[in-house]
Amino acid sequence: MSATTATLDLSAPTVPLSRIVKVELRKMFDTRSGFWLMTSIAIAALLATIGVILFLPDDNFGFGAFGTAIGVPMAVLLPIIAILAVTGEWSQRTGLVTFTLLPHRTQVITAKVIAAVSVGIAGMLVAFAIGAVGNVVGSSIAGVDIRWDTSLGDLLKIILANVLGLLVGFMLGVLIRNSAGAIVGYFVYSLVLPGIFGFLAATQDWFEKIQPWIDFNFAQTPLFEDAGPSGEQWAQIGVSGVIWLIIPMAIGIWAVLRSEVK
Repeated sequence: MSATTATLDLSAPTVPLSRIVKVELRKMFDTRSGFWLMTSIAIAALLATIGVILFLPDDNFGFGAFGTAIGVPMAVLLPIIAILAVTGEWSQRTGLVTFTLLPHRTQVITAKVIAAVSVGIAGMLVAFAIGAVGNVVGSSIAGVDIRWDTSLGDLLKIILANVLGLLVGFMLGVLIRNSAGAIVGYFVYSLVLPGIFGFLAATQDWFEKIQPWIDFNFAQTPLFEDAGPSGEQWAQIGVSGVIWLIIPMAIGIWAVLRSEVK
């Protein structure tokens, strides 16, 4: 009588990526804090819209004003969502369970990126929809013509800028792997570093010339302008993005793949 030896082949993923993405999306909404964080996107967009209706002069009404106002809280909320999506395995000590059920960590990280970006884009679309309604209602209340002064290309550039900010948050999440530390790191990156770089550019001529090539925040400024980035400005976004996003992201993912999960 022959014995059959069963072996477990871990060389290839056995769970479809789409299923893991669905699980990651559900994890982002399942907890009470996660649900309210997601809901805060719509709440922030609604509050920004109401603020524009109440305080913007009547002759300045237009969809662009609502889009600009909504973009401010989105720039803060979306990176935090990405940070919490990736740091939960370490902050809540669920990483051992996750990586035992799914030994292929690259699948988990990929699914987290897809889920975070999907939520970010969906959140921006919901926010724009709220702003569009606010534009109609605000213009009617003010008795002025409804102005749609923002093109589809402008909206796509704003979405791209916010997705880049979200990816910076994700990068800090895999690099630091601690929710509080990564959130502090993001605020240092988005609030402190621009001030330092701005001071250097104002006082040092040599730095002013290279700032767009090494300051990722500054390089993204043309994404919020009507004309959009030129060819050189796209190159500056790419080069500064390699410095501040791609290289740190690669280091963080390498650390996630090799770190011991307890």
